[in-house]
Amino acid sequence: MNVHTARPIPAATLEELRVADDAGRVPAPVADDEGGAPLRCCLRRSRAGEHIALVSYAPLRRWAAETGADPGAYDEQGPVFIHAEQCAGPDGDGLAFTNAHRTVRRYSADGRILGGRLVGSGDDFAPALREALDDPAVAFVHVRAVEYGCFLYEVRRD
Repeated sequence: MNVHTARPIPAATLEELRVADDAGRVPAPVADDEGGAPLRCCLRRSRAGEHIALVSYAPLRRWAAETGADPGAYDEQGPVFIHAEQCAGPDGDGLAFTNAHRTVRRYSADGRILGGRLVGSGDDFAPALREALDDPAVAFVHVRAVEYGCFLYEVRRD
């Protein structure tokens, strides 16, 4: 059985996003009074009192810059929460944020969307990822929130 690991936003990218996000804006950190924001740096929910920032992130654009791919119109950016300062990253290798409806969006090696699947519960996550990554045309998947379409994390073959 294949094991799939959720990949947070890379540490070097987080450093850049804390200076200026992918929309060119300077982040405005805030104390999270309530907690519960899905943090893409450590793949857990924020705790009350933590300092977080909402930044614009373009995961496909950054991947394309590394690989030389041209995602064309599939390039998009959207809001993500991160810790305002460096954090330790994920404390495990499990799949995060599986307690709500999610979309598993498939991408080809040239950055084109190959389809997606709505995942309704945590029990459906592993089979959805296995199905996506068993397809040799799929290079990686993005797990996204259904409500707003926000990027949560990337999964590639281990």
